[in-house]
This record gives sequence, structure tokens and C-alpha cells, in this order.
Amino acid sequence: KKSRHSTLNHLSFEGVWPLPQAFTSSTERYPLNPQAFYFGYGKQSAAQQGCSVLDTAFKRYFSLIFPDYSSVDQWAFVDKPFLVEVSVDQDDCESYPQEDSSEKYNLSVCEGKASLKAETVWGAVRGLETFSQMVYQDDFGSYFVNKTEIEDFPRFQFRGILLDTSRHYLPVQAILKTLDAMAYSKFNVFHWHIVDDPSFPYQSSTFPDLSSKGAFHPMTHIYTQSDVRRVISYARLQGIRVLPEFDSPGHTKSWGKGQSDLLTPCYRGSTPSGTFGPVNPVLPSTYQFMEKLFKEVSSVFPDSYIHLGGDEVNFSCWKSNPDVRAFMQKMGFGADFTKLEAFYIENIVNITSALNKTSIVWQDVFDYHEKIPEDTVLHIWKGLPEVYQTELSRITKAGKRVLLAAPWYINHISYGQDWRNYYTVQPQNFSGTEEQKKLVIGGEVCMWGEYVDATNLNPRLWPRASAAAERLWSDEKQTSSVDSAFPRLQDFRCKLVRRGIQAEPLYVGHCKHEYQGV
Repeated sequence: KKSRHSTLNHLSFEGVWPLPQAFTSSTERYPLNPQAFYFGYGKQSAAQQGCSVLDTAFKRYFSLIFPDYSSVDQWAFVDKPFLVEVSVDQDDCESYPQEDSSEKYNLSVCEGKASLKAETVWGAVRGLETFSQMVYQDDFGSYFVNKTEIEDFPRFQFRGILLDTSRHYLPVQAILKTLDAMAYSKFNVFHWHIVDDPSFPYQSSTFPDLSSKGAFHPMTHIYTQSDVRRVISYARLQGIRVLPEFDSPGHTKSWGKGQSDLLTPCYRGSTPSGTFGPVNPVLPSTYQFMEKLFKEVSSVFPDSYIHLGGDEVNFSCWKSNPDVRAFMQKMGFGADFTKLEAFYIENIVNITSALNKTSIVWQDVFDYHEKIPEDTVLHIWKGLPEVYQTELSRITKAGKRVLLAAPWYINHISYGQDWRNYYTVQPQNFSGTEEQKKLVIGGEVCMWGEYVDATNLNPRLWPRASAAAERLWSDEKQTSSVDSAFPRLQDFRCKLVRRGIQAEPLYVGHCKHEYQGV
């Protein structure tokens, strides 16, 4: 099934990014006419007309397949109609994509018909994306698609993008546009790092002061409950899960403005210095607050996962505080502040477990030997390959599932083609058993926001993130060559530009349809 084209012609697979798992394609091509082109449901399909996910996908993909078609155009002749017939095994039209949702699909294109079969609507949406990328135009603007057979599924179940909306506020529109671009590269998790030290833009219904005092501006720079619902529902239609992160006990400076007694007062000698450190782990009121906040968060965000952070906790403020030191003695922690952090995180994880949510935490939590439930996922963000490979071995040896982000901190920029480094990452290349390798559930591209807002988010993210997308979706052996990926990624980048995503160029060259300015 894995035949490749001998020539790199853009008419076949070079057009699909990320590369499908198995395909055969031919030079036989069929003309498509937008006035005689239809989407429909197969007779045997569990989902039929009225399925929100597929009905909206059909509308969306019609415009993507025929970018310069307007119904005013008179196509001189209406030739034989072309039907894209979609069949799914289960009707999950009104549900949310889950961690174990199948995204597998089979696509067969022959004369007059493309037949798309998938287990779930999420797989069907991935197949529609593939089909949309296979359609091309000749020099006269006529549309074609080649005869093709595809069997496709993702290598990893978790393929994420992190956006940071605390260091800079990203308007909802910018988030929705990112979700569109994510779907084009088959990413399936939006990790929303929604709050942090600089600002708290999430408008909590339980604790409205958190945003009214902690956001950059209490009205213009917040995400209302309806903004959040809009993002979640838009993501759902693209088969994208929304993973909220409320990072603590560090990275919480903005929380303290709207919630008194939450942060630890720092001391200079025996007097408070007026500054604050991480969340105060010694007060019962801290855990009561966290329980109420996470109760709200877990009802607002439908995904079964919540990210609890747990990274970069600075112990100096805790060390300076006499109440904290007294608590340490009482608990028998001595002077080992990692034990205090462990105590805190264990309490928070227990809160989210009671809410029936699976926790994701940054690797620091594992490094401090904290007792956390078996199903907790660890998120690796530190170090060069030799460092994160060791960490992958250690964490999976302990039987924990893991996500890899360290090689994909895409907010770091440099001159030249850094996408090549993102492309050649090998997430399962570490010493360990086959069982250990299976515990790597996927990876994530992180765009931290110190230097990024809506003005430069898209060019900085795309097409660089797409290199990681192919690594997380496609077969590693079939996509091992950076040089054969290059013309395909260049082509895909032009497709992104044509679709209105301001993806930056990879190197010298041109697109047939250049970005026209604002």
C-alpha cells in the first residue's frame, strides 16, 4: 500500500501535509466543477444530515476546495457531478472529541466520487482536510483531483499547540484563526495557558475579582464565559480538544490581586517585605479556594483533562516566611521545600481527581518525587535531546504517560530554517522497552507569549509548527528526509497563505497566490 510517486509532482501526495500513513495515487485526474460538486452521507453512515460537525465541515471545506469560486461565476458547462460521500461508524456528532477518539479514515477517489469512511466524525473531518489538500488548479484555474487510495491514522493521539494568553492578551478572533490553522495541520489539542504572573484574563463566575483586578484591563482584556464557550465550540467542530491550564503554586502573581491571602507574603528578616511569592500552601483557605475554582473550571471546560502546571516554583519566599517554616517543622519536612511543594500539588491533584478529571503537570512535579495518581500525565519541557531523552526514560520507567514539548518551544526564534530541527525530533528515541515507548502519548508545540501577540502570532507559529505536526501524525520512516519534506512544506505554506493564514516563508521563492497585504 505504501507506494510513492517517483516524481515530486505537486499533483499528488506532495499536496498533503502531514503525509498520510499509506497511499497509492495515479496520474489519472478528474475535473471538478464547483457547480456540480456535492457532499453527502453514505446510506450505511451512523451520522446523517443534521450532524452538526459534518454539516458545518461540508460548508467549510467547500470554500477551502474552491477558494476563488463565487456563485456569481458562470462555469460554462456543468459536467458530470462529483460526490464526496462520507460514512461514519458511530454518531458522535453532538459529543466532544476525547483522548481516545479514533481519527482513522480511509479515502478512495475515483471518477465522479470520493468515498470517505471513518469510525468517528473526528476521523471524517481529518479525511476532509486531506481531500481538500489534494484538489489543485491548473494554469487556467480549472480544478482537478487525482485517482487515489488512502488509509490514514495518527501516530500519536495527542498533538497539541500551547498559546499563552497571560503575557499578552490574544483576542478571541486570533484564537479562532489559530484553531483553523491547527485543523489544516491535523493538530487536535489546544492547550490554553490562560493565566500566569502578568495577567488573569479568565473571567471566573465564582471569583469575578480575579479578572477584574488581575487582567490587564477588566473589560477589554478578558475572556468572558461566552468567549470561552465560543472557543470550545469552535474547536469542537474542528475535532480539537481544549485543555485549560491554571498553573500553580508558582506563576500566580496576577491571582493575588483579586484573592487576598492566596499568595505567600515574603519576609525581609522578621517583617513582611510587601512582596508576594507562590500560593500559600499552609492555609486551609487556599485549598477551599482552589476547590471552588477547579469545580467551576471543570464544568466550563468539558475535556476530561486539566493542566495543573506545577513548574518553576521559587522557594526563597517560602523560606523567608515564619508561618511556612513553622508548618514545615510541624509536618516533619525539615528544610526540604520540595516536600512542601509535593504536599501542595498532591492536594490539588486530589481536588481534580475528585472532580473526575485527569491531571497533566509539568515535569518538575515528577522530578520532586511527588505522589500523584497513576494516570497523571507528565509534560517534558526542559533541556536538549540528551536531557529530555533521559527524562523520557525515567518517567516511562515509572509507568507514567508523558508528553514531549521540550524540542518544540517555537517561541525561540533564530535566523535560518529552524523548522528542520522541529522536523527531525524522534519522540520515541530513548532507552526503554516497547511498553515504555507506548507511554509517550504525543507532543506539543509551545508558543510562550513574552514577545508574541496577535500582530505576530501567525507568522511565528506557521509553517514552523507544521513541521512538528507531521512528526506527530506521520510514519517516522516515511518522513525521515528533511530534504524531501522541504518542497512539500513550501507548497503547504503557500496553501496556508491562500487560506488566509499569514504563514512566513521557509526560504527564497514565491507562491502563485501571494499574500495581498491587509
